[in-house]
Amino acid sequence: MIQCSCKEEFNICGSESTIHIISNVDELLRKSELYVNELGLETNINENICSFVSLNPNLFFEENADFLIEKFSEEEQKEIRIFIENHRHPLTINSVLKSKPLFIYLNFIKDTSFFDILYSKSFTSHFQAIIDMKKNSIFGYEALIRGVYPDGTLMYPDEIFKKSTRNNTNFKLDQICRETALKTAATKRVNKKIFINFLPTSIYDPEFCLQSTVKWAKQLDYDPKNIIFEVVETEKVEDKSHLKNILNFYREKGFLIALDDVGEGYSSLNMIIDIKPDIIKVDRNIIDNIQNDTMKQSIYKALRQISDENGIKLLAEGVETIEELNKVKEIGVDYVQGYYYAKPSAEIIRKIAY
Repeated sequence: MIQCSCKEEFNICGSESTIHIISNVDELLRKSELYVNELGLETNINENICSFVSLNPNLFFEENADFLIEKFSEEEQKEIRIFIENHRHPLTINSVLKSKPLFIYLNFIKDTSFFDILYSKSFTSHFQAIIDMKKNSIFGYEALIRGVYPDGTLMYPDEIFKKSTRNNTNFKLDQICRETALKTAATKRVNKKIFINFLPTSIYDPEFCLQSTVKWAKQLDYDPKNIIFEVVETEKVEDKSHLKNILNFYREKGFLIALDDVGEGYSSLNMIIDIKPDIIKVDRNIIDNIQNDTMKQSIYKALRQISDENGIKLLAEGVETIEELNKVKEIGVDYVQGYYYAKPSAEIIRKIAY
């Protein structure tokens, strides 16, 4: 069922609403009228708007979602826009301009379980140990988000971010992820470094968007130097100056910066130059079977040299075998993360068996 908080977002309220289908394509309006008539509802087409009254506001979007998907192609779903009129949201020119494409509503229906998790903030963090190779001890943990269904089963990051992106909720999700990482780490009494991923494109104003993260760090008594924010390098960042503003904000507060997925994404060397990270995390695709691949070894050696010459620490991600570990140690490495040492876990691993 659609939850109340989501109903408000989609202007669904009360027992009766007028639903307006808006399109500049006459053919789509006629197609919409035929569909609505099949539901047994009266329609009225007037000036590119097909209007009808449903005694059950969810009828159009929930009970007949599959039929809607079959009825309209993906392109048509973008051309048809929806506005729901009721006493709190009357039909005006401004409201029509703010109407949403049909596919937004259909995605919402398909992703109801995600919205339930998002609006109830039912998230937790699992932690994967990161090993300091010089000290042979745990250096810190990467916080990895998990959504929690009502029955206790988990929604994993790939699914979480896929659904969030198509529903345009990355700003809210990213903020929740950062806060969840800090709160869960505090609950678990983590006293090492905490690596936290964030999406630069979800932050439009660092001072405003990141103030809650700073607030929670202070409230939970975390030394900023124990919190390392990871820039996800595989997410293409068009506005580099905006990214620098975000990272400068973090650095001014005392936090450290890591560049994640180096070697996998869009322009690793330029990103290293632009953001000057404290830590480079070499992508697992370079580490995978590196002992048998001279090209991967050459790339890794280059990153090691860049790190050494510029005071940057190098972290090898995705180390799963002793052969991979031995090769990165031979070339040079500061920190190692991967299944060879530990998988992500809800419980904090305090010691690593060597």
